[in-house]
Amino acid sequence: MNIGIIGLGYWGPNLVRNAIMNDHIHKVYCFDRDESRLQKMKKTFDSVICCNKLEDILGADEIDSVAIVTPVETHYGLAKEALNHGKNILVEKPFMSSVAEAEEILELADRKGLITMVDHTFIYTSAVRKIKELIDSGELGELYYYDSVRVNLGLFQRDVNVIWDLAPHDFSIMNYLIGREPKTVQAMGGDHVGKGLEDVAYVHIDFGDNLTAHFHLNWLSPLKLRKTLLAGSKKMVVYDDMENSEKIKVYNKGIDVKTKEDEYKMLIKYRWGDMYSPALDNVEALQAMLQEFVDAVDGKRNPITSGRDGLNVVKILEATQWSIKNRGTVVEI
Repeated sequence: MNIGIIGLGYWGPNLVRNAIMNDHIHKVYCFDRDESRLQKMKKTFDSVICCNKLEDILGADEIDSVAIVTPVETHYGLAKEALNHGKNILVEKPFMSSVAEAEEILELADRKGLITMVDHTFIYTSAVRKIKELIDSGELGELYYYDSVRVNLGLFQRDVNVIWDLAPHDFSIMNYLIGREPKTVQAMGGDHVGKGLEDVAYVHIDFGDNLTAHFHLNWLSPLKLRKTLLAGSKKMVVYDDMENSEKIKVYNKGIDVKTKEDEYKMLIKYRWGDMYSPALDNVEALQAMLQEFVDAVDGKRNPITSGRDGLNVVKILEATQWSIKNRGTVVEI
């Protein structure tokens, strides 16, 4: 594969670094409208081919795939151009800024026979993949609820609110782990800085069958927290992304209601079992994500975080935004 990387802001250089390290990527091209970023890239990675014009990437026959690592409002236009030039696309989260845009891009990619993928990086962390194993193996039992906190002080964005900035991570993880489509969303939020963009939000998602998910998203927290709790009928999991060594802790704790008669009498037995922290590999998530893109393009198959998965996340984001604008109205997804 020869890949062109469009956008060298915060995330783009990380993608360039991993692309250079990938043995299956032969040439790495990059473009950014900021000349100083291109000059810095030339000094940092002498093997990277820096382009002065976007057309140098989109129009190059030797480049078969592009990564779009730019603000979300530019994703639709760049993705459409890239697909029309016959390029497979890898798009930074969130996939698009609306459901309509995402659906149009997917339809275009299908017509062209090209791969679309979204950089939902957390799906490729060893921690999230381990939790998926625990769920699929039945070790957690029937899922009861999903509770997530992602808060810190800033960074305030000029183009999106806290939901579109932080929630794509958590919504993509939730969709991957639970493997079911949510039914409704209800959300409340506030703009405390007066920029017209919510900086705090609380989101409640209902899957039906007594399974719910709750998210706290915040740019105004004195603490940086990245913690998720999944409760099952057999065991519970706490995933703390701020932990260096024990990111996942599995608790053999919960309740047992063995018979309908016990349920009626509220005779609940509490389990206070052991906790263990499973071993995790040290593969960088971005490296694993990029390899998945290479494998999907080479194998002409849908990647784990396909454009369709990106669309599903945008559906939740759009419904969440609608709910907040309408003071917590329950919105079907």
